[in-house]
Amino acid sequence: MPRSVASLQGQVALVTGASRGIGRAIALELAAAGAQVVVNYASSPEAAAAVVAEIKAAGGTAWSHQANVADEQQVEAMVKAVLETAGRLDVLVNNAGITRDGLLMRMKTADWQSVIDLNLTGVFLCTRAVSRSMLKARSGRIINITSVVALFGNPGQANYSAAKAGVIGLTRSTAAEFASRGVTVNAVAPGFIDSDMTKDLAKEPILASIPLGRMGQPEEVAGAVCFLAADPAAAYMTGQVLQVDGGMVMR
Repeated sequence: MPRSVASLQGQVALVTGASRGIGRAIALELAAAGAQVVVNYASSPEAAAAVVAEIKAAGGTAWSHQANVADEQQVEAMVKAVLETAGRLDVLVNNAGITRDGLLMRMKTADWQSVIDLNLTGVFLCTRAVSRSMLKARSGRIINITSVVALFGNPGQANYSAAKAGVIGLTRSTAAEFASRGVTVNAVAPGFIDSDMTKDLAKEPILASIPLGRMGQPEEVAGAVCFLAADPAAAYMTGQVLQVDGGMVMR
């Protein structure tokens, strides 16, 4: 389990899609910083249980909650359960996402819609669900995981690029709405990270486009998320997009 210099002691964090990959690394990092972590998952209870067990073995507090973040009722029930169990919710990390790649002219409407529903509407539903308690408390951190493809597009990923670009617009609009109540909303845009989503990609052309010359690690994204969640470290940042991409999109 990673060690974090940020302190989230006594806070409660909900991480969507936290059973594997970047979400798993974020859950572990927030727990290392002292947060109680809710590990959300959709269809992998064993993997979620393993994340919870790892956090507990390191002396942290965590529990899992199954919910499809594209389903309004499931999202509302999850947030209600967290508030009833922990009495508070300080950090929301909207990480859950899927890909359904294909060239636009051949893309099935169902593949377009499923990516928009989970990757964009899911962020909206979770953000709306936590907004009442955070705005009432006049405190909270919302961190949305977008992608560098939102900034430059990617052939074969019209659905994914559109959803992730929408996340940036949603981040900035929500940040403007919530700022007066002390709730910050920021985004992290990972580049090519070693994960299940990238394991089948051809690596040579990708590495050639990255100034640092390597793929990123999930823990490097998690570090940026933990920074944005920390108070007072990132208390004066809102509506921002942090790129964790090895310099890929520096212009």
